[in-house]
Amino acid sequence: MEKKVFVKDLAPGQEVESLFVAAEKQLATKKDGAPYLTLSLADSTGRIRAVVWDDVERINAAFASGDFVAIKGRTASFRGEVQLTVTDIARVDKTSVNLEDFLPASAKDCQQMFARLKKIAASVANPDLARLLNAFFADEAFVERFCRAPAAKHMHHAFVGGLLEHTLSVARLAEIMASHYQGLNRDLLVAGAILHDIGKIDELTLEGAIEYSVVGRLLSHIVIGIEQIDDKIRDIPDFGPHTALMLKHMVVSHHGSREFGSPEPPKTLEAVVLNIIDDLDAKFTAVRGYMEKDNAQGDFTAYHRLLERHFYRGEALEKNTDE
Repeated sequence: MEKKVFVKDLAPGQEVESLFVAAEKQLATKKDGAPYLTLSLADSTGRIRAVVWDDVERINAAFASGDFVAIKGRTASFRGEVQLTVTDIARVDKTSVNLEDFLPASAKDCQQMFARLKKIAASVANPDLARLLNAFFADEAFVERFCRAPAAKHMHHAFVGGLLEHTLSVARLAEIMASHYQGLNRDLLVAGAILHDIGKIDELTLEGAIEYSVVGRLLSHIVIGIEQIDDKIRDIPDFGPHTALMLKHMVVSHHGSREFGSPEPPKTLEAVVLNIIDDLDAKFTAVRGYMEKDNAQGDFTAYHRLLERHFYRGEALEKNTDE
């Protein structure tokens, strides 16, 4: 089936009849006790909030979260954003759609990014860390999944190739920080930057929309990543236990605090730096993406609920030229 309209093309006052992924759905109740359905509909260009007011029980039973759906409805402006009021939904078999229409992907060349990351990894002189990085990059199944995985469901790098793009950016920042500050173990910092998010290849899935896997919800990418590192280290003779401990501490602590998912806060210089540059890359990418996609008129974006602020755009955004 052909997709006719994309999220990026939607504006208030449009009649819409097209295909989307039902990324999220939630049945709720109005004050009078009547049910209504809230949705997040997605495609390769973004997401749009949607609501079903009428014939709710029939429509709710027609599809599940994560399904491809054909929808009919009309757009309107709601709190400064485009929202879709849906009048009908039908489930669509995923074999009948073009998956590329529904999965956002990195605008950068994945082969070039991976070659650049491998070059950074090859600069690591510590023999244990070098062997560990080589073990991951020699694993073809790992590399294939790593290069395709997203880095998040919503907030940053939430697209095919997002994990690779984010990892390369953090690794480049690690090189800069190691050259600027004395007292940092460059090899440890670079290795930690490359491996800090590898658990996301199992935490997130790509099946029409980015979703958390069962193992991802139960363990998190931090625990999964530690398991992956331990699996590789077991096959490397005489791997230094102290080096392994320092590296795993960086993975465990890279979210910065227990509040944000790290079992322990950063307790080494390298772990402190990794937490900062990981957070920097994630937030910068998230804000830049929001500013580019936001449709609000004027110098300020619509209110960003997660970051709790409007962002000032001023004049037209310049394109990123970091290549």
